[in-house]
Amino acid sequence: MGRRKHKAIDTRAAPRVRVKLHIDGDAIGSGKVDLLRHIDRHGGISPAARAMGITYRRAWHLIDTMNSALGGPVVETEVGGARGGGARLTPLGHELIERYEDLAAQVAPATQPILAWLEKRRQR
Repeated sequence: MGRRKHKAIDTRAAPRVRVKLHIDGDAIGSGKVDLLRHIDRHGGISPAARAMGITYRRAWHLIDTMNSALGGPVVETEVGGARGGGARLTPLGHELIERYEDLAAQVAPATQPILAWLEKRRQR
């Protein structure tokens, strides 16, 4: 197996909160929701993966975990044809984005006091 790449940690980054939904051992967070947004914007999994800097295989793995966790497909694919194929979100995929964004918008104001406190503590 290959080595895992670790992102460099920016120790100056402001404290933040990220919403992550845990469903039967799978998790759906901002990265997977961003993938869905990119697929919707670019009309395909390959261009969405390129835009995010991940492999096509990784993108498919993320889609499969969402499909499994939600009990249905979040993306529909079209092979070949006059337009060369592509992918689009299912109604479930669109609803996941909408509900995730709603939840994140509700969480953000509630977390501001602790994030401000943490930022103040770091500046000492």
